[in-house]
Amino acid sequence: MTTYILRRIAAAIPSLLGVLIIVFLMVRLAPGDPALLLAGELADEALLERIRERFGLNEPWHVQFWVFLRNLVQGDLGISTRTNRPVVAELQSYFPSTVQLAAAAMVVASLIGIPAGVIAAIKPNSIFDYLATLIALLGVSMPVFWFGLLAILYFSVDLGWFPVAGKGTFAHVVLPAVTLGTSAAAILTRMTRSSMLEVLNQDYVRTASAKGLKRNRVTLKHALRNALIPVVTVAGLQFGSLMAGTVLTETVFSWPGIGRLLVDSILARDYPVVQASVLLIATTFITVNLVVDLLYGVIDPRLRYA
Repeated sequence: MTTYILRRIAAAIPSLLGVLIIVFLMVRLAPGDPALLLAGELADEALLERIRERFGLNEPWHVQFWVFLRNLVQGDLGISTRTNRPVVAELQSYFPSTVQLAAAAMVVASLIGIPAGVIAAIKPNSIFDYLATLIALLGVSMPVFWFGLLAILYFSVDLGWFPVAGKGTFAHVVLPAVTLGTSAAAILTRMTRSSMLEVLNQDYVRTASAKGLKRNRVTLKHALRNALIPVVTVAGLQFGSLMAGTVLTETVFSWPGIGRLLVDSILARDYPVVQASVLLIATTFITVNLVVDLLYGVIDPRLRYA
């Protein structure tokens, strides 16, 4: 198992390096001068040059990239050109909020998607099955920002049940989590239904039913456990996507997470924060995939890693 984990970590290094190269080039190819944004349009050239020298922006791109990699190995992600704070401190301030929101959204998606998929598979071609399929289709099709604005308009403005935006109490996380978890719930519903239908037609499930076991026991112990492997895979990918896809939700609900930090940093041409944020998101996505692979052995002990 240790060898497998080390091999997966080694295989992730080229992916992270590729992500860094792409992001490094994209932010620098975008129009705008960080020094000009920081000093203002009326700043003279001497001041702009001092700012570029302060943050290493006057060096060639390949030199900037090498310095970034060298500092990264030493645990130094640089200084934010927007706030003049260490990038590590910026990430520590915002990343926990994103993890909280993504975890809450994943809980919402799992509580809705998995039971709905199981019931739809147990009762195929029923009204509930058609309704679950329709809701899943709507959930996948709805843009997150549009659903979030509707939720704010109805539940916050009209009914006054939840705060409009911000972070503080449990009530603040409800609407963002539901908004973010809706599309994931729709995908989990479809995957759970498909996987359960396939498992319910297996011989061992029919044998368990023929032996006189209760239907709930057959469904939950024999069918659902074996159907969970593809569901866990999709759930892991969805959680990674939620970590990377909270930008719109955090912007709509003014949630102080890394997605909002990334948007503000892109607008301010804060290269160090943009690079570090994308690196953190990519690392989280890869880590989640590794954890999902390890969960396979927990769900099905027959699986072994060579």
